[in-house]
Amino acid sequence: MNNIKIRIANLQDVSVIAEFNIAMALETENKILDPEALMQGVTSVLKKPELGFYIVAELNNKVVGCLMITTEWSDWRNGIFWWIQSVYIHPEHRRCGIYSKMYEHIKTLATDNSQVCGFRLYVDQENEIAQNGYVSLGMKKTNYLLFEEMLKE
Repeated sequence: MNNIKIRIANLQDVSVIAEFNIAMALETENKILDPEALMQGVTSVLKKPELGFYIVAELNNKVVGCLMITTEWSDWRNGIFWWIQSVYIHPEHRRCGIYSKMYEHIKTLATDNSQVCGFRLYVDQENEIAQNGYVSLGMKKTNYLLFEEMLKE
């Protein structure tokens, strides 16, 4: 896996990121996403850095994984949490350390940003493989539960 390249995504990556998000939603939640809304959503993040950014993993110049970072201000810590979202690794390339390389990359980026105080993510409570992977990288399960109210679907 030495030939995996991790980089910040750009507008040329919109289609593959959208494709990965469609696959992830179907795989993890059996949910079908609106491709047009998704393309617009991915494009918005790439054009507006204040919304967040994507990281992609490339193997032989082909994107094989991605994740998105959004931010949350913590008044308790006077710092920013980076939320890891929309994690997807193409099935052919799973369990090869690609997510670990992406996580190490964002840790390096965070080290260069004195405002970042930590990382957070949410994961389906039944996805034990992902949970074990996150723990192996040093993340800890919290006591928080996630609640939501959707204003738009």
